Amino acid sequence: MVEISVRDEIAAFVAERDWAQFHSPENLAKSIAIEAGELLECYQWNADADTDRVRDELADVLTYCLLLADRLGVDADQIVLDKLVKTRQKYPVDKARGRSVKYDAL
Repeated sequence: MVEISVRDEIAAFVAERDWAQFHSPENLAKSIAIEAGELLECYQWNADADTDRVRDELADVLTYCLLLADRLGVDADQIVLDKLVKTRQKYPVDKARGRSVKYDAL
């Protein structure tokens, strides 16, 4: 059995609809912000948001993030790992553990 990745499924979905023409980096970044707003809206008046709606909105955010990474020609997994290296340096465990302050206040 051939396993199809999430990225392959998204690419096929977009190709079937000829939507890549609309997926400029600018449009994808806007879409991420819009969908993130819709995700936040799930919690606007209630900390106990509808789990199904949260999952749908989170999927939309992730989808647009993966589309933007693809459009920019970057590996989404690698850029997250690269950023974690930088963030570990900003937030060393011995100073940041259990604290929510910004790195310059540690």
